[in-house]
Amino acid sequence: MVRTQIQLTEQQARRLKAEARQLGVSLAEVIRIYVERGLADSTSDRLASYERASRAIGRFHDHDRARDTSSRHDHYLDDAFR
Repeated sequence: MVRTQIQLTEQQARRLKAEARQLGVSLAEVIRIYVERGLADSTSDRLASYERASRAIGRFHDHDRARDTSSRHDHYLDDAFR
């Protein structure tokens, strides 16, 4: 375990302590549970975004002939700032 120090609002501290009492665990354990949930949620959101993006690849007709965007990105960026 790594010891760390955080600051909570009074309301956050009260709610976390109440949750700890209800679950019968320490305040630190409740905080670890919520941190883990938050990290898991952000990972699953990122994976879902990548999956949606990969399904979109090649599904749309290139009306503006923008296929070279990856190789000419500097050119397009320069045009966008003019």
